[in-house]
This record gives sequence, structure tokens and C-alpha cells, in this order.
Amino acid sequence: MKIEILFPEFANLFGDCWNWRYLERCMPEAEFVETGYTDEPRFASEKVDMIIMGAMTESKQELVIKKLMPYRDRLRRLIDSGTVFLMTANAGEVFCEYIENEDGSRVTALGLIPLHAKRDMLHRFNSTQLCEFGNMELVGFKAEFSQLYGDNKNICFARAKYGIGINKGTKLEGVRVNNFFSTSMVGPFIMMNPEFVKYLMKLLGVEEPKLAYEETIYAAYERRRADIIRMMDENK
Repeated sequence: MKIEILFPEFANLFGDCWNWRYLERCMPEAEFVETGYTDEPRFASEKVDMIIMGAMTESKQELVIKKLMPYRDRLRRLIDSGTVFLMTANAGEVFCEYIENEDGSRVTALGLIPLHAKRDMLHRFNSTQLCEFGNMELVGFKAEFSQLYGDNKNICFARAKYGIGINKGTKLEGVRVNNFFSTSMVGPFIMMNPEFVKYLMKLLGVEEPKLAYEETIYAAYERRRADIIRMMDENK
């Protein structure tokens, strides 16, 4: 099994590097490949089972779009064929139609997801999140200068019970297309959600997932979830 981490030298803000570092500890038998910005992506010429990319600055976002644009069709085929993707924070915006700046100018993105992003660099939006995904609840945080717009009704990742969705006007959070998962939550997202880690491991063919530091990870999740539910009750 091969898992590719894209541009870890800068796509690692908010502790997002621990998304893949924790997954490494849960899956020591897998091969984790860190692809730097000057490298050719492994997915371009090799079979990979999962692709991960984390939070980055807006300037790095634009570099990533330029880097990945020649591989756009390859990425589309991988999404269509069910390859697992995990994009956290603003990494998912790279796959959208475009990113709009405050002055109305646009950065053309990969165009693989029918949404677009709008930036507001003078106002960072912060939010605590509790979201429903299937039969599990996901916890997390948002810290974003940009939000997504468009109709994600049929491609949403989760539904926010506390916090917001892709923007302040919706509770529909993130994007899911086949096994492509994109969420604007940070934190690191994987370490905060042990059941979702097991879900990903099953998608990757692990029949009986076992988590590293399982007791501690679950205890942290339950405590964080309880804190959010208390905030929900206080704000009723």
C-alpha cells in the first residue's frame, strides 16, 4: 500500500502534518511517500492508494495549482476510480473551479470540484465544529481566510451540528466525491477523530483497523465532543 503526501514542506499548517504522521503509526506496514514541490508526483506514474495534502498559505496555494495543473486529467481519473484523497483546511480549494480575491480577480484552479472559493484576508473566520458523517460525529476547528460557495448538496462531506458548512450560510460541510474527502477543518483533523481514521483504514483495505495510542485518542475525542456539546447547550 502506498500513501503519498503532497508538498509536506509547506502544506502543514495548523499541525496538519500529524494527519499523516499519525496514520503512519496506525499503518506501519504501508509505504508513506513525501513528495516535495520540486519532485514529480508519484501518482503521475505509479499506483498510489491514498493522497493527502494539508493547510498552506494562500501564496503556496497558487504554486500548488500551477504544479498540479499538468496532472489535472490524471487526478480526475484517480477521483473517478475511487482512490482515497484527504484534503484538509484550504487544500481542497485547489481542486475547485477558481479562487476569488477581494478585488474580484480570480486564480483559476483545477476545476475538478464544482465550487469556488472567496478570500477575505482581513478577516479570519474561526469556529469550533461538531459535524455528522454517516453514523459518527466529527469534531474539529476552522481557521480560514476563505470560504467555499456553490451547491454542495449532493457532494457534501458532512453536516454541521455546531459551527458552519462550506460558508456561513450553510450547514453542509466539505466535499465528498467517491473517496475524495475535503474538509476545511484543521487541528489535526485525523488525530481528533478516531472513528474516521478507522473508516479510512477500511477504505484502504485494512479489515480490522487498530489505532496507535487508541485509549488516549478516544479519551481526547470524548472530552472534546463533551466540551462542544456543553457549548451548544449554553448557546441555546
